[in-house]
Amino acid sequence: MVQRLTIKPGVPLSEQPNVIGMNRWHPSIPPVASIKPGEEIILETLDFLDGQIANDDNPEDVRKVDLTRAHPLTGPIYVEGAEVGDLLVVDILDIGYITPFGFSGIFSKENGGGFLTDYFPDAAKAIWDFHGIYTTSRHIPGVRFPGLTHPGLIGTMPSIEMVHEWNRREAPLAAEGKAKPPYPPTAFLGGLKGDSFDQAAKEACRTVPPREHGGNTDIKNISIGSRIFFPVFVKGALFAMGDLHFSQGDGEISFCGAIEMDGYSHLHFDVIKGGMKKYNLKQPIFVPGPNDPHFEKWLIFEGISVEDGVNYYLDATVAYRRACMNAIEYLQNFGYTGEQAYMLLTAAPVEGRIGGIVDIPNCACTVAIPTGIFDQNILPT
Repeated sequence: MVQRLTIKPGVPLSEQPNVIGMNRWHPSIPPVASIKPGEEIILETLDFLDGQIANDDNPEDVRKVDLTRAHPLTGPIYVEGAEVGDLLVVDILDIGYITPFGFSGIFSKENGGGFLTDYFPDAAKAIWDFHGIYTTSRHIPGVRFPGLTHPGLIGTMPSIEMVHEWNRREAPLAAEGKAKPPYPPTAFLGGLKGDSFDQAAKEACRTVPPREHGGNTDIKNISIGSRIFFPVFVKGALFAMGDLHFSQGDGEISFCGAIEMDGYSHLHFDVIKGGMKKYNLKQPIFVPGPNDPHFEKWLIFEGISVEDGVNYYLDATVAYRRACMNAIEYLQNFGYTGEQAYMLLTAAPVEGRIGGIVDIPNCACTVAIPTGIFDQNILPT
């Protein structure tokens, strides 16, 4: 019998009938389950925004969302025998949705925004209905595609020394509004209570960025059949995951960008003793699964590191932003609004690439859209 940690869909993490998770990183958070190497477990997880988004046509909930509650994670899971310096081996055997719909959206500029917030400052929302491996949206008509389901956020627990280092190095950025510092009022630290909770909440790291332990990597190819090798920084590894995506384009450019969902993940665990030193690994590595959606034709948009008359030196961020905007402006020729095209790029299985990063002064990036997801021909004629 495989152990299963269950959720009540749509109910915030702090109101779940059982303590099943956390929304911060701190090694003092007690484990919610334990497992031995060679065993399997099924983890159910809440959506990225902790049940704040409704299945309706009103984007007001996206506009007013409390982002300090983001990323309710299921865990931590204590892996018996895992010690500092080992590698935790996680095989994703299956991922699926619990409720038959998900959402994507655009955060307003006043509430965090996204990659293209200067061009799209207002909130918007798309609800996606799931039909097996396929999805459609009443808010972006004429599109249907298979999802590549994956966890946006997955990782092992940092040591207390890492927590302090992360806070130290991110503090200058947080002072400029470019990082998220600890925020005790909405911290949920599993079963931690009293003075222990108060102390941990002051320093527990927010889950927004990826870091050395994995975290919010948003890599769509970590999917069914993938094997991930995580560094172990604390005894028992203390693994956690959440933020499941039905589908996502490379970059998750609108930030509320993947098709977010309540879901489950069926996992197998193992341990490589001394693996960090043996393979000189400081961050996770992974082997993609074999189940990528297959598309025969793509339309590829290029962007270079030139924006608003300014030539940036080998700036991949500017080049990728321009590729995205070129694609969005093109799709408006086929009946889509800019907001619809933006949400499509962030939710569909779009491929992003760095074409060249050595040809001074311009970097070139590309965004590739599978043409088969549309019910009309989007090629120039």
